[in-house]
Amino acid sequence: MEHKFIILGGGESGVGSALLGKQQGYDVFVSDGGELKDIYKVELKDAGIEFEEGGHTMERILEADEIMKSPGIPEKTAVMQAIRSKGIEVISEFELAYRFKGDSKIVGITGSNGKSTTTALIYHICIIGGMDCAMVGNIGYSIAKQMAEDPKPLYIAEISSFQLDDIKTFRPEIAVLVNITEDHLDRYDYDFKKYIHSKFKIIEHQTAEDFFVYCADDPVTIEYLPTYLKHSKTLPFSMNEQPSEGAYIRENEMIIRVHDDREDMRMNIYDFATEGRHNQYNNMAAGITGATLGIRNDKIREAMETFESLEHRMEKVATIKGVAYINDSKATNMNSTWFALESMTKPTVLILGGVDKGNDYSLIEDLVKEKVKGIVCLGKNNEKIHAAFDSILSHISDAGSAQEAVDIAYSWAQKGDVVLLSPACASFDLFKNYEDRGNQFKEAVKKL
Repeated sequence: MEHKFIILGGGESGVGSALLGKQQGYDVFVSDGGELKDIYKVELKDAGIEFEEGGHTMERILEADEIMKSPGIPEKTAVMQAIRSKGIEVISEFELAYRFKGDSKIVGITGSNGKSTTTALIYHICIIGGMDCAMVGNIGYSIAKQMAEDPKPLYIAEISSFQLDDIKTFRPEIAVLVNITEDHLDRYDYDFKKYIHSKFKIIEHQTAEDFFVYCADDPVTIEYLPTYLKHSKTLPFSMNEQPSEGAYIRENEMIIRVHDDREDMRMNIYDFATEGRHNQYNNMAAGITGATLGIRNDKIREAMETFESLEHRMEKVATIKGVAYINDSKATNMNSTWFALESMTKPTVLILGGVDKGNDYSLIEDLVKEKVKGIVCLGKNNEKIHAAFDSILSHISDAGSAQEAVDIAYSWAQKGDVVLLSPACASFDLFKNYEDRGNQFKEAVKKL
């Protein structure tokens, strides 16, 4: 009898899981409460996979042998409550993919800030190093779809906490945890410990043959490491300590050591293609991973010198009349914006705001006092931002669109200044997503 496999959500991960499930002989049905994109409808029809949109047929869903839940679906929804009450097994896309990975290896990267950049840098290192691999996961392309259509011996996977929530056996050979700060707490009942637990699930099933790369300077990671670390070989990175294995920075030089019979890699931090203290951490994490995969030191060095930062992550848009415009729309929490401001070396006009996820703006108060000459509030509800900074700044104003925000910032900025879009918030009040917000910002800058 065929395995009845229901997929909730017809986005990238849902359709990818449907294609892999169908390929593996499952009886697949996709159900989406909203409207599917045309490109996904075509893919499902071409594969002969049945689907529904605009609602869920609960009778059919509750007859499932197993359900793959797309990461964007919260547990509190009625459909998930019904599924949990029935006791049906629920898995994530990564659990499904792991089931059929064969001899392939997986590098899994998670964390609150910097995981996309670290993932992309690891992938760049692997490509420069001549490895046959794919970059998948939260960064954009479904790992299940990659396995179904073009399987690789190595997957470099960015994994969100939501994608880790429903794993059962998933085990990356190399797990990278860049940091843990408060984020997505609305999905975890505002319980930080639940979010921490989700992040550490990336090493839950690792064995003594697997590696765990983590930041020894991150207080949350260090506090909870004894609770969750079981068998993994640890490879920490730090700016404050000099671990016997892992990576550290001393006198502006990065040193990477992964085992005794491999020559240490050394590189001046000023040769990194990406700037800022946060990117020094990202480079250490990526460098350790590349070395652990056996990539030559000269190839790792070349990759770090040629890496181009991701779109919407500290992306240099243009310099107009001596003012630099930077798109950091991917900064959707306070710590991301903190790192962005910390890297600023010139007077900054900060564009801040959106859908607040419980932000504590006092986290950036000192940096605002030191580096920010004005804040443009980009959101429908900016009361918390005004309460935090009205008494600190003489320039603070509201904007209802990216164009209006850029125009205000342009009027305040002088030659030698920076205009930084780093919102610290989700984007759904005024934009489709953070990409749309970043793209509208860039278009507005081009019109100046």
